[in-house]
Amino acid sequence: MNVLVIKANNRPASQGISSKMYETFLAELEGKDVNVTIYDVFEEDMPYFGQELFDAFGKVQNNKELTDYESRLLAAKQKAMDVLSAADVVVFAFPLWNLTIPAKLHTFIDYVYTSGFAFKYDAEGNMIQLMTDKKAIFLNARGGVYSTPETATMDMSVNYMRNVFSGIFGMDIIDEVIIEGHNAMPDKAQEIIATGMEEVKACAQRLVGLTQKV
Repeated sequence: MNVLVIKANNRPASQGISSKMYETFLAELEGKDVNVTIYDVFEEDMPYFGQELFDAFGKVQNNKELTDYESRLLAAKQKAMDVLSAADVVVFAFPLWNLTIPAKLHTFIDYVYTSGFAFKYDAEGNMIQLMTDKKAIFLNARGGVYSTPETATMDMSVNYMRNVFSGIFGMDIIDEVIIEGHNAMPDKAQEIIATGMEEVKACAQRLVGLTQKV
């Protein structure tokens, strides 16, 4: 089983909880019979999605020379699609920043959110999910509390990721670990984080167990 781990936080683990979740998850996989590929959205060359991409498509179709930016953009999009295609399980480690996901992670999604690749439409206009053979795991950290009925709709990170990767792409979300409230409740922060990291370890162990059954 091929496992793609997408890291979407460039803060050090001592400061960024989702970075610590990422490191904890990977440490739990060390020495296990798991084929892991790392994709760090802050380390990859990922130009932002915009008109330049559509210009590049047009130039390719008409055999015109691409600018350096257009070439980088097409290469980045292809790489994102390739790593996602090769994965059986995709693990996302990401924070809630300003009620949403980091822009770099959104750029990755922009690259792969493609008709004919992640989904398609039939003759009647119905959407068909094309990634129902893949599984996803979410490792998310948010300093506030967004799991109450009053605040749940404010979270545009996990909700957005669910809508994209399950609702549109059709992936089976097999696990989620969400650490929240450590900034809102500083007196309980160490306990919240420690408990969350144990859940991350358990999540990794469940994934190893899943790969052993395949």
